[in-house]
Amino acid sequence: MRYVKVDWDLELRGFRTDARDYLAVLPELKDALPSGAMAFASDAGHYDYASERCVKDLELAEISLPTTTAGRSGTASLDFRPNQWKHSAGLRIEYADVSHFSVDYESSIDWTAAITVLLDEVLPHEGGIVHEIELTDATITVHCADLTATWAEIQGT
Repeated sequence: MRYVKVDWDLELRGFRTDARDYLAVLPELKDALPSGAMAFASDAGHYDYASERCVKDLELAEISLPTTTAGRSGTASLDFRPNQWKHSAGLRIEYADVSHFSVDYESSIDWTAAITVLLDEVLPHEGGIVHEIELTDATITVHCADLTATWAEIQGT
C-alpha cells in the first residue's frame, strides 16, 4: 500500500496500523476515484476503529471470481463476516470490470483462527482503481473500473 501503513511490531507482538497519511490525501483523490470507490473509502467509519463500519477486523468469508474469456473482464466479489465483538453486519464488495485479481499469501500466522482485515487502501489506477486489502497473512489486490460496498448479513455468519 502506498499511504496506509501496516507493520508487524515484534515488541508489541501484534500489528501496527495507521491510515492517517491516506486520510490526508483522500480529499485530493475525489475527482480521480469513481463514485463507488470514493463513497467506500471516504465513509466516516471506514478507518474509525470504534465504528461498526470500520473494515479492520472483518473476517474473510468468500472470494467469488468470474470465469472470463481472453480480453474480457468480469465482476468479482469479496464477502467479509463481521467480527462478533465489533460489527453488527458483514461487508460485501463487488468489483466491476475486473482486469486483475490476486491473493498473495505470506507466512501463516497460526495464532489467528480467521483471516482478518488489517486495513485497506483504494487508489486511482489506469481504467479505474486499485483496491489493496492487507489481511493477517495475505494481501488481496484488485484492479477494476469501480466497486460497490454493501454492509449486510453475510451468508454463513
